[in-house]
Amino acid sequence: MNIFYIVLASLLAYLIGAIPTAVWIGKYFFGKDVRDYGSGNAGATNTFRVLGKTAGICVMIIDIAKGFFATYLATLMVSEGIVSLNDLILSKDIFYKLIFGSLAVMGHIFPVYVGFRGGKGVATLLGMMLAINALITLMCVAIFVVVLLLSQYVSLGSLLATLAFPLLLLIPRFAPEDPVLIVFGFLMFVVVAITHQKNITKLLNGQENKTVLRLRKK
Repeated sequence: MNIFYIVLASLLAYLIGAIPTAVWIGKYFFGKDVRDYGSGNAGATNTFRVLGKTAGICVMIIDIAKGFFATYLATLMVSEGIVSLNDLILSKDIFYKLIFGSLAVMGHIFPVYVGFRGGKGVATLLGMMLAINALITLMCVAIFVVVLLLSQYVSLGSLLATLAFPLLLLIPRFAPEDPVLIVFGFLMFVVVAITHQKNITKLLNGQENKTVLRLRKK
């Protein structure tokens, strides 16, 4: 095991996750810092509201890609022989995927580039989980879409979809070889819940902003 490359990859994972997509797109293309408008969050949802659909889609795609590629560093390290499967604590490269992906999510929430004021980490977490278990993650995305269509609350959809990940892994059909992934899933839900504290309070008080999806008429 090469400790130097593992530390270097960990730092790279954080720096990838810390790329402040919403802030940079807002400043360079619109002359606005999205954190000064709307919810004050540097994420895709607030970008949609403040800068429009095109900017919001770009931010969402890039933030998902950040989580995916940071997590995929673990696969590259195994394929290049930097670490071997025998070096890993768990049965596959899942250990380093969890480490690198988590660092990317933390980077998104606390980005070093812009004063550690970032987003809530949901899109980056989505990219991370796609790199770990695409099937379960796509099922969670479906849950998010259904909740959003029924309630019109992005925050509620994000919370329930994040919680669905470890719950689905409890089903025997989807049981992972590494049970720690279930524990990690619940921990990630706690992190998302913490970053959504204000949204949860607004939901309970009936004050949360709704997102209405409109289909373009022909």
